[in-house]
Amino acid sequence: MSSSTHIATCPLCEATCGLEITHVNGEVQKTRGDREDVFSQGFICPKGASIGELHADPDRLTTPLVRRDGELVEASWEEAFAYVDERLTPLLAAAEGDRDAVGIYLGNPNAHTLDGLVHLRAMIKALGTRNVFSATSVDQLPKQISSALMFGAGLSIAIPDIDRTDHMLILGANPLASNGSLMTAPNYRGRLRAIQERGGKVVVVDPRRSRTAELADEHHFIRPGRDALLLAGIVQVLLAEDLADPGELAAHLDGFDELAPALASFTPEGVAASCGIAADEIRRMARELAAAERAAVYARIGTTTQEFGTVASWLVDVINAITGNLDSDGGAMFPLAAAGQTNANGAPGRGRGFKIARWGSRVRGLGEAFGELPVAALAEEIETEGPGRIRAMFTIAGNPLLSTPNSGRLRAAFESLELMVSVDAYVNETTELADVIFPAPSPLARPHYDLAFYQLSVRNIANFTPPMVSSEVEPEWRTFLRLGAIAAGQGPDADVDGFDDLVAFEVARRETATPGSPAEGMDPAAVLAALGERRGPERVLDLMLRCGPYGAGLGPEGGRGEEGLCLDLLERSPHGIDLGPLRPRLPEMLRTASGKVELAPAEILADLPRLERAAVSDAGGMVLIGRRHLRSNNSWMHNLPHLVRGKPRCTMQVSPADASRLGLIDGGEASVSSRAGSIRIPVEVTDSIMDGVVSIPHGWGHDTDGARLEVAGANAGVNSNLLSDDTLVDALSGNAVLNGVPVEVAPAA
Repeated sequence: MSSSTHIATCPLCEATCGLEITHVNGEVQKTRGDREDVFSQGFICPKGASIGELHADPDRLTTPLVRRDGELVEASWEEAFAYVDERLTPLLAAAEGDRDAVGIYLGNPNAHTLDGLVHLRAMIKALGTRNVFSATSVDQLPKQISSALMFGAGLSIAIPDIDRTDHMLILGANPLASNGSLMTAPNYRGRLRAIQERGGKVVVVDPRRSRTAELADEHHFIRPGRDALLLAGIVQVLLAEDLADPGELAAHLDGFDELAPALASFTPEGVAASCGIAADEIRRMARELAAAERAAVYARIGTTTQEFGTVASWLVDVINAITGNLDSDGGAMFPLAAAGQTNANGAPGRGRGFKIARWGSRVRGLGEAFGELPVAALAEEIETEGPGRIRAMFTIAGNPLLSTPNSGRLRAAFESLELMVSVDAYVNETTELADVIFPAPSPLARPHYDLAFYQLSVRNIANFTPPMVSSEVEPEWRTFLRLGAIAAGQGPDADVDGFDDLVAFEVARRETATPGSPAEGMDPAAVLAALGERRGPERVLDLMLRCGPYGAGLGPEGGRGEEGLCLDLLERSPHGIDLGPLRPRLPEMLRTASGKVELAPAEILADLPRLERAAVSDAGGMVLIGRRHLRSNNSWMHNLPHLVRGKPRCTMQVSPADASRLGLIDGGEASVSSRAGSIRIPVEVTDSIMDGVVSIPHGWGHDTDGARLEVAGANAGVNSNLLSDDTLVDALSGNAVLNGVPVEVAPAA
């Protein structure tokens, strides 16, 4: 037998590293970094190296499962779709037109697949429900909302130009473990070291001395949930000491004069006690940011999954803007992705802006954002009787019973559902409750293009991966369309190719109506004809590439011809195409109604009194934060032996002073409790965590009887979301508070 080499982009995290996979007849022999990849240049992390284990995992589903007599048993695809039709159709009929009787939860892996980003929305539209939830509201939602209010679109997120900056301030992020997040950047360690080697400075603010903090020039402990106070203090210093200098950017800013009065009370002396950083240090941090020739502030999940997540996210971009580092080389810039980017389509420089909370959740009134409701409201929407109560759930590549707050309550709510349908690679802690599970293909059996993460990249690139092997299961996009057809009343045997044509036709129609598009004014049918015989997400991707900012267009008259991007060109370029460094994009990328950067959105200014009260009302006591490891990505990679080997990582980290005060012993067990629940967990005493804080990683707790995860079950760990409280949310976004959760800690009995 002879071996073959497959060049791929890793789909397992945001770094988009290039892989070189050696295989024999589809059996992976070795995986290493692709040294010719235009972006990662040979870098690889343990997750990418484990993709062969994921492909060969014996627990990965390859056949649909249907619940019969209380047990999930194998079924044919036809039987599984017929079962959904038999159960869903009468449920919707009984609801008498109430489409909100169905809920849907979308997990993080959907952002890593073309199927999830292109065709899943057709299924959601067919379901017709407003009860759409996702991992977004236990993650980055506050950053998307603040960015949309300031710049006009939810993925118009300013990304640090890390390869050219001289001074980088990092808050609530550990990119050496995550390889960047909302900042696509392989080999983050190398990029940070390059800042230092060229004489720059890296400063980290985090309640833990993380791997990133250990590499930094400077680290500050901060009280969890108080990043917004620190950032407000920095802005106050910049304005009060006349250090704010937007330079040429000033012409594109609206609301600058509103900042000083809005933030006047947040002096370093006023915020120091609450955030735990001395006033003199806050002033020095502000002055160094202002003095740096090129500086960037970057904040991540520690600042978004807290009670002031949206305000903190806003203040990051305020600092970048008023120091003149927004949209500037070495500052925080806006990528120009090759496909799918809202702020690169249509008339440049102005748009409709963004409106938050167009509707609210039925029980608590938590506001919608980007068509989704906060997942913190999901349990009550199932439990509470009345019109709009969720009676059936679809989960797509998600594990909300490990990933979302107050997991104990949510499990009880899920157990009361009349129907649950899942599309997933595993029988996990959530899908073990499903009535039907449709399997998903191996990542090596489907095409891949990072439609979302190239919009967040520190460099503009494009890279497409064809499948390495033929799929042993239906492509997810076909599963989505068949489920959508059932929801639309077309039955389980609907013409999937016909629905695929409708999806592609709608994308083509939008392009024909988009000013400046190569397809503008064309007949949508002619647009599709120009794409040839492709089907599914690849056809839509080809259209997006051709009509994108680097696109080849649709004929000899449009685009860049042979020099422009299309899917054919990417298929001939397995190591990717480098589209160059980030470039200034203001004002053309703005989609605000004013055509300017909105520095002082009214919705955010209205939340500042709540932040002001927090500066003087801290009750003290122990609080909980999460943490991440390089070998982990939420809950869905713990079944791979390579990623769970070594000493157990699901421990509660606590400082020596707190351990002594509380009677905890390193290697012993602690009892941790909150309003939501309680757990027992091994203790790890370390000086890497600040006093008053305990840290437990999320995504563990693989001890559910019905889950079929042999490796994960043998390394179960503890579910930290049994402690997180679904009543604690960021007021503006509804995002769950997962960092800064009040807890009580004691030795386990």
